[in-house]
Amino acid sequence: MLPSWENSFLKKPKNIDLKVVKKNSISSHNSYTWPLLIMILLLQIYYCINYFFISNLPLSLISISPQQFPSPKTSTHSVSNHNNNNNNSSNLCLSGKVYVYDLPPMFNKELLDNCSSLDPWSPRYCDAVLNGGFGQKAATQLAEVVPESLAPAWYWTDQFMLEVIFHNRVLKHACRTLEPESATAYYIPFYAGLAVGRYLFTNYDNKARDSDCEMLLRWVQEQPYWKRSNGSDHFITLGRMVWDFRRWGENDWGSSFVYMEGMRNIQRLVIERNPWDPLDAGVPYPTGFHPRSYADVLEWQDYVSTHKRTSLFCFAGGTRGAFKNDFRGYLLSYCKNESDSCHVVDCSGTRCYNGASAILDTFLGSDFCLQPRGDTYTRRSVFDCIVAGSIPVFFWERTAYDQYEWFLPGEPTSYSVFIDNKAVKNGSVSIRNVLEKYSREEVSKMRERVINIIPQILYATPQEGLETIKDAFDVAIEGVLTRIKKQ
Repeated sequence: MLPSWENSFLKKPKNIDLKVVKKNSISSHNSYTWPLLIMILLLQIYYCINYFFISNLPLSLISISPQQFPSPKTSTHSVSNHNNNNNNSSNLCLSGKVYVYDLPPMFNKELLDNCSSLDPWSPRYCDAVLNGGFGQKAATQLAEVVPESLAPAWYWTDQFMLEVIFHNRVLKHACRTLEPESATAYYIPFYAGLAVGRYLFTNYDNKARDSDCEMLLRWVQEQPYWKRSNGSDHFITLGRMVWDFRRWGENDWGSSFVYMEGMRNIQRLVIERNPWDPLDAGVPYPTGFHPRSYADVLEWQDYVSTHKRTSLFCFAGGTRGAFKNDFRGYLLSYCKNESDSCHVVDCSGTRCYNGASAILDTFLGSDFCLQPRGDTYTRRSVFDCIVAGSIPVFFWERTAYDQYEWFLPGEPTSYSVFIDNKAVKNGSVSIRNVLEKYSREEVSKMRERVINIIPQILYATPQEGLETIKDAFDVAIEGVLTRIKKQ
């Protein structure tokens, strides 16, 4: 006869009196009781462990949904996992929302209206502010360099238009809020680079270089949400190198904007940061490619992946006679002497102003592109090089490695080559010999890494962003929101 299941383990553990079970089991010597008792105890242990483990998991692991996994792509290239962007409301704005100040027009709109005064060296500077800061369309000039279907996505974008591009994007961002009380961060859409740039290359005094910045800070410091945090939850974009805003001495270069009282707590998104200032965050220079959709990105990635490359390395740049032992001048001469391996584009003068078809064509046709420091440590050319799928060769660590941690891989050797500039100048290292030692397999693997970086260093055309990925703007806004939220 089968044993009764009336008091079996199928009943809730809390209804079982273990003392009674034990007593009955001893007295009756029922051969089924001990196994049942062991199973009950094991089940209780399991429930306790399971409850403890689940309750201590990070929320991100508990709430994974199928939408968080990337769907298969037809392209052979994909964006790295942290770059997947689902426009699902449950996944948006996890780091908070942004309130955009409505500044007096003199701090942004009027600068664009008076664009002819922005750059005394370029009467064509009004072209740079067209199309929301992207500049003039470049389709005609690039018709033989890029696929016909992608030509409308290319512009002659000025490298200092970050402030205008960023402002246009943040106004349409999904995490923008019109209610300042609900904001995590407050964006100040001051075109500081354009305002200060008017006075950098002429005989204006320090008062002129600081005037717009001082007026802006006086206005912001009167706002109630500034007073609540003393500016620690505010951020700004700076479309010029941060050194243009760090005048220390009376007769030094630039504005003293960063050193002004009101700037001491503000987070700064800048195309070249001070590596020792925790408030600076380096963001990519704008390039000429502004995709209209994720399909544009995939098509471009495939194009640069299969493009025929006939040169081992290349260099595009001009000499800087004002610099002692000008390294760019050295590279120009070196490449001309290594013409069977190096393709050179001499950008002396204004030939490469805002990019040129010759530069893009050269990067597309070369395995490696030499990237020395520019007038400062960084160069827009670094990003032009990566967009073309060419592997950058750096000579100063501060050109990229200490600058763009949100955007470039943490393993420099996975996507770039480093050659110390001192070793090159003293002749102990040959650039060509270093690059020739890389096998075709190694070059292919590095190029694949470079091509996968491309989406997150671009500024897309749609103000709402791309459909399924994060571009440079999305990465930057998420980074600064995370910083502010963690404070």
